[in-house]
Order: sequence, then structure tokens, then C-alpha cells
Amino acid sequence: MKKMRNFDRVVVVFLLMCCAGVFCRCCDVVSAVDDAYSVAEQYAPVLHFVGDEECFPVDVSYHLENSYLYEYSPSGSMLVSSNLSGDDLSGYTGGGYFLDNQQGTVSDLGIVRDYQQYKSMFGYTVYAHVFDYGSDVVVQYWFFYAFNLGSLNVHEGDWEMVQVVLSNNQPDVVMYSQHHSGQKARWSQVERLGSHMHVYVAEGSHANYFRSYSGQLGVATDHVGSDGVVLDPADYSLVLLENQSWLNFDGRWGVYGSEEDELRGMVGPPGPKFREAGEMWSDPGGWSSSLSMLDGNVLLVEWFLYHFMLIVLLITAAIVVVLGYRIYRRYKQHGLGPRVVSLLYIDGLNLKSLGNILCVVGIVIAVFGLINQWYGVEVAISSNEFETQGVVDLVVIDGVHGVQVNMLDSSQGLTQVGSFTFPFSLLLGIGLVLFIIGTIGVATSVVLGKRMIGRGIRLIIPIILILIIVMLLGSIALTSGFDVVDTTSGSVLGSISGAPFGGTEVVSLTEISEVTGSLYFRWGLRIGGVLLLIAAVIMIVAGVLMYTGKAEFFPQKKNVETKNEPIKENTE
Repeated sequence: MKKMRNFDRVVVVFLLMCCAGVFCRCCDVVSAVDDAYSVAEQYAPVLHFVGDEECFPVDVSYHLENSYLYEYSPSGSMLVSSNLSGDDLSGYTGGGYFLDNQQGTVSDLGIVRDYQQYKSMFGYTVYAHVFDYGSDVVVQYWFFYAFNLGSLNVHEGDWEMVQVVLSNNQPDVVMYSQHHSGQKARWSQVERLGSHMHVYVAEGSHANYFRSYSGQLGVATDHVGSDGVVLDPADYSLVLLENQSWLNFDGRWGVYGSEEDELRGMVGPPGPKFREAGEMWSDPGGWSSSLSMLDGNVLLVEWFLYHFMLIVLLITAAIVVVLGYRIYRRYKQHGLGPRVVSLLYIDGLNLKSLGNILCVVGIVIAVFGLINQWYGVEVAISSNEFETQGVVDLVVIDGVHGVQVNMLDSSQGLTQVGSFTFPFSLLLGIGLVLFIIGTIGVATSVVLGKRMIGRGIRLIIPIILILIIVMLLGSIALTSGFDVVDTTSGSVLGSISGAPFGGTEVVSLTEISEVTGSLYFRWGLRIGGVLLLIAAVIMIVAGVLMYTGKAEFFPQKKNVETKNEPIKENTE
């Protein structure tokens, strides 16, 4: 009997242990969910936006309430549903489905205006995804925006993401998405508030950057800053993605289209589980392996470009102060002359007058050169499938917008696919103004002639650099293994580099495709570049004439302060 009681005790203890085990496992499940949310809260980012930003992270319900579901077809998309929910979306797993926001299109700002109207109603939402990745833990933060209004891509809906990788429960590496790529950094390199990463969101495109002054060096030349809305974790709702019924929808969150539309950045993005063929979600380590590491030298260049205008203004102000001091010294030493500005000494047929006339003409021509295009590459297509309306620009270089690279679209003309904005004309224009100021009180044509020659050389430098780069295009193409259109006389790039000042080339489309027709290329210096060259030559010639003339613009006095002092008598 006693043995039976001992056996009963053993059974009871065993049952209690089993129940405890089940209970503990249940607690582990609950704990896992709770831990995921607490970890997501711990590293939730601080989002910085540019002052002109109009779209912010929003709950996807905004998009669902305003969208129809379509199935894409090249011959015409078919309406699937005009009234759907997140639960409905989980059943559509074909890649041809897309959600089209009915409040606007990629050609207008209807969606942006509608979002602005209801922004306060929906508030701000950030989605989190926490999971084990090998021995590490990955914490992802996904942001949905109603509209993407980037400089190079415009589309409905926008999904972006930042993530932090925890190794041994400590933050190690951070990755930020930027368009179809991104950037990564060590945790020590990231600006943060406690454990909360600072994320600087580009205006319109919503690409994510580590610094408020980044974005200038990318192909898209994103505008980033911190002068707008700042969203702390307390300002937005943090929602776990695993609980979302629409998560398995692998269609597009915006209008879908052709491969051409995809290339031009006009189609809506896939959802979080399907971004970059699902790699960002299922293999974040593989995705991050292709990302560039944050580089301090690059950050220094980005800082310089971001603050370039301020730096230029400060340097200009310093130069003006120096020039003012020199002019003051001239005034004290020998006066500034009757006409003050030495460019105005035009009095008769002589070398100094001719030099001044040419210099003034050169300055006027240079101003027109600064505001016109410097160099360009054009193409005209004539075929049985598509024909351009005359020649269209592929590459344009000028002093206002920098370098712009365009792509030809058979349906909507040209679309910019790359640019590098740098205010060359501003620098040259400031130089011309400083040159004119620097001529105040110059007494001799020799001094003024040297300055004219120097200014003329400075005007010609950017055009020479452009021509050198163009001349190197052919060799760059060969060494990189990249060749454009092969013809009997060589590649188009080879032809351009062989005649950098200008030329034309006709390529038969039948040689490179099944399409019948031809490509007509035309390239060379444009009116702005030609004018700058002419202005530079004129100013150099003017400087030579001035220097050769060796004239005085006005009589110099050793010291104007002593001219009225009484003459001391010699008492010796």
C-alpha cells in the first residue's frame, strides 16, 4: 500500500512536471512575442525629414481604403476588386496584381493632396520585424509612404526599411535602404539618441541616410536634411509586421506596368516580404553584403557639398574684405584715379583702351556663356516601331544644373536617370564680380593685364576639363569592358572621344536588333561652351594688349596724405 502511495506521488509529480513544461512553453511563446516588441521599442529609430516633405510613414490602411486591386496585362489591366481589406489581399500571391490608389496618378499630385487632407486622421506608423538570423537577431523597421516623389522616380506607394543586427545581444551593424540598394555602418558610426538610431529621410524618394548632409553623391542626388518634421518613437505607432494579414500579398503597392516603366521608376514597390526578390526579408545578411560601408572620407566630401553654398559665401566675403583692404591701401597710397574702375579708361586709339574694350566685351560674352548649356550628346531614332521628334538630349552639361543624363522612353519622351548638380556658373560668376571689384584703383595696365590673362584662363578651365573627359571616354569604355553600339568605324563612344569638339554618327538598328531603322548621334560643344571659349580668348588677348601697352591710367602720387603738408625748411 505504501508502495502504491509512493507510485502515486511519482505519477503526480510527473504530471505536474509535464504541465509545468507545457505552461513554460506557452510562456515562452508569449515571452517571445513580448520580447520582439520590447526589442523593437528599444531600437526604434528617430526619423528626420526635410522641411518640404509632404508624405510620412503611414498605416497601410490609408492605401487600402483608397485603392482598387488590378491584375496587370500588357494589353490592358483588369479590375479584380474595388472593395478589399488586408484579409482579402493575403489570397493574392501572383506577381501581376497591384493596388492602384484612385486619388491620383504618377502624373499629378492627387495622392499627395489627399494624404495631406487626412494625415492627422491616420497619424504615423512604423512596422517592425524581429527575428533570429543565425546566431544574431535582426530588428527591421519598415515604413510605408503614400507616394514617392523622387527626382528620378515617381510612383504610388513606397516601402523603405532600416535594420540593426544584434550580435551577442548588442547592436553591431546597421543597414539603411536607399532606392534599390542602401548603405551600412557600424553601430559606433551611427548618430543616435540613446539606443535610437537617427535616420535622415530624403525628400520625396524617402531613401534613408546616416547623416543630414548626405545624398549629394548618389545617382539620384537626394535632398536630405533635418529642418522639417522629426518623429521620435513616442510620435508614431510601432506595429509588429507578423500580425498583419496583408503581409503575404506579393503584388505591387502602386500602379504596375511594363519593364520600361519599371526602369523609369514609375511602378509601385513590392511589399516587405518581397522587396529585392525577398532578400531583404529572408536573407538580410545577403542583401547587406552588397551594400557599401559608411566611409569617413565620403562623409567629408558630402559635408562639403552640402555646405558648399555657405562655404562659397564665407570665402567670397573674406575675399571681398581682403580686396576692400587692398583698395583702401591704394586709396591711401596714390588714390583711386578719376574713373575709379580701371576698366573704364577708354580714351582714344591705344593699347590700353583696346584692351579695356575687349575685356568688357569678354565679360558680357562670358555671362551669356554661364547661363547656357556647355556640352551635349543628342540622339534621333527613326525606325518601324518608334521615332523621335527630331533629336533629343541624352547628356547635357551646363554651369547651372551640372551634369544630367537622360534615358529615352518610347511612350513619354525623356526621363532623367542620373545627375550631378554643381554650381559651376556661380563660381565663375562670382569670380567675374571679384575681378571687376579688384580693378578699382589699379594704376597701371601691366597689373591689370596680368589679371585679365588670369581671369581668361580660369574661364577656359571647365571647358578644357569637359573636353579631356570626353576624350577619355573611348579608353574608359575599352578598359571597363563596356562598349556602346558597334559599327564598322568603331563604337559611338570611340567616335565621340575621337572628335570631342563635335561630330555625328549614324548607326543602323538592324546591326544591333531586329528593328529596322537607324540611330543618329550628334555631340559637341554647345552655345554656352563656345561663348566661354570665345570670352576666355578675348580676355587673354585683352590682357596681352594691356601688358604690352605699359601705360599709366592716372598719375600716381607717393602719398596723398602728405600732399597738403607744409614743406619743411632746410636749416642746415
